[in-house]
Amino acid sequence: MRKRIESISDLQKLHEQESSARGGAVCRVCAGASCVASGADKVAAALREKLGSGRVTMVETGCMGPCARGPVVHVEPAGSIFEHVTVSDIPAIAAAAQNDTDAAPVMSDDLKHFFEGQKRIVLRNCGTIDPDRIEDYIGAGGYLALARLITESTSADIIDEMKKSGLRGRGGAGFPTWMKWNFTAQADGDTKYVLCNADEGDPGAFMDRSVLEGDPHSVIEGMAIAALAIGARQGYVYVRAEYPLAVERLTSAICAAREAGLLGEQILGSDFSFDLEIRKGSGAFVCGEETALMNSIEGKRGEPRPRPPFPAQRGLWGKPSLLNNVETYANVPVIFQQGAEWYAANGTPESRGTKVFALAGAVENTGLVEVPIGTPLGELIYDIGGGIKNGREFKAAQIGGPSGGCIPKTDLNVALDYESLQELGAIMGSGGLIVMDDETCMVDVARFFLEFVQEESCGKCVPCRVGTKRMLEILDRICSGEGQEGDIERLIDLGEEIKQTALCGLGQTAPNPVL
Repeated sequence: MRKRIESISDLQKLHEQESSARGGAVCRVCAGASCVASGADKVAAALREKLGSGRVTMVETGCMGPCARGPVVHVEPAGSIFEHVTVSDIPAIAAAAQNDTDAAPVMSDDLKHFFEGQKRIVLRNCGTIDPDRIEDYIGAGGYLALARLITESTSADIIDEMKKSGLRGRGGAGFPTWMKWNFTAQADGDTKYVLCNADEGDPGAFMDRSVLEGDPHSVIEGMAIAALAIGARQGYVYVRAEYPLAVERLTSAICAAREAGLLGEQILGSDFSFDLEIRKGSGAFVCGEETALMNSIEGKRGEPRPRPPFPAQRGLWGKPSLLNNVETYANVPVIFQQGAEWYAANGTPESRGTKVFALAGAVENTGLVEVPIGTPLGELIYDIGGGIKNGREFKAAQIGGPSGGCIPKTDLNVALDYESLQELGAIMGSGGLIVMDDETCMVDVARFFLEFVQEESCGKCVPCRVGTKRMLEILDRICSGEGQEGDIERLIDLGEEIKQTALCGLGQTAPNPVL
C-alpha cells in the first residue's frame, strides 16, 4: 500500500525526491509490446542478474520507438542504444552501463536519424520511465499540473489555456479540443462524464496502445484535468480487449493513483473528486465512433446514434459527456506544465503541437515516431524512416486508416497537417501511416480497406451497409481482370453518394481509399 499524498506540498516533496534520484548510470530495456514479443523479458531478466545491486539502475520502460529493431536497450550516460538484443549481448551492455573505457558508444546511423528528426511531447516519458511506478511519473513532473490547477484555476481558466495552446483532437477529425471542453462545461446537468477513446481499430495503428503501455499516468492526469474543467466526477477509458499489456498497465496505474490519493474522493485534500474505470471493447471498428462507443459502454449494441443531440449535450446515459482519444489527453499535462505558448510554438498556425505516427510498411525504420505537425511526408519517410526498403521506389503512403486516403509520389512532400491532407482527399486520422513501394497494386490496397470497412459496418444505415458492398463487388471484378467500361465512374458516383448520406463518420469516410 502506497502512502497517500495528502497535500500539494507532499506531492512537491515526492517530486523533488524522485527527480534528484534520477541521475547516474541507467540501463533502460524497452518493454513495449513489440519488444516483449521479441524476447525483451528474457533480456531484462539476464541484465538484472548481470548488473546485480550495483550502481547502475535498470528500468523496464514503454516503447522507445524503433519497434522492428527490438529488443532495444538504451544505456545512459554512455548514449549507447543496442538493437536486436539477445542474452549473448548482455556483457557488452553491462560494460557500457558500468562506464567501461573500452566500451565505445553504440548507435547505428539509421537510429541517429530516427531520433534526431523527432520532437517528443506526447512520447516524452515513453522509453524513459517505468510505467508501473507512479513515483517515476511524479519524478518527471507528473500530477504537478493537476495539483496547481486544483488550487489556482477555474474552469474558464483551464479552457482558456487550452484555447491558447491550439490543441486539436488527435482522434482524426482535428476538432478544437478547447471548444469541445467548453460545450460540455456549459451544458446543463450536475452529472457529467469524461471518456477516453482507446479503441484504435485502424489497421497498422499502435499509437494509443504504446502510450497506454509506456505512460498511462499522462492519460489519467489529462482526463482528471478535463474533469476539473467540465465539472465531472467520473470517467471511463474504452480500450480494446486485444491490448492486454495496455489494459494491465493502465489498470495498475489507476490503482496506484487511487492509493496515492490522485484519483478518488477529495484529491490532494481538495473538494475535487474524480475516479476512473476501464471498459473493454470487443474489437468492433465502429465502436471507435463516439456515439457507438457510448452505446457499448452502456451495454448496448455498438451502433452510432443520429446527431444532434451531440454528446456534449446528451452523451453517456443521456448526460453531457466529453470524449477525446489517448493522444489528446496525453498532451494535456505538458501544456499546463510548460505553458500554452510553449506548446503552440510547435506545429503550424492552424495545427499546433506534434503528431504521433505508427510508421509501417515498406520503410527501413518502422515504429513509433512523433514529429511537429506540418513536417513534410518525404522527411518523415526518408530522414526518420530511413527510406524505402531494398532500394525500391516510393509509390504511395496510406494515411488515416480505412477512413483515409493514399498520397502518391507526386505529393511526397505534402505537409502533414489537417488542411493540406484534406486538400489531397486524405485525412490525418489517428496516425496510421503505411508506406508502399513500386511493387504495390493500388487497386488491391483500395480493395483491402474497403473490404475491412464492409466487414466492420454495423449495418444500421443503407449507404454504408449496401453501398460499400456494391463498391467492393466492382473492385473484386476489376482485380479479377473483368472490369467493365463505366466501373470507375460508378465507383466515383457511389463513393460520393455514400459520403453524403451515411449516418456516421465510418460510413462517410469509407469510400476515401477508393476515391
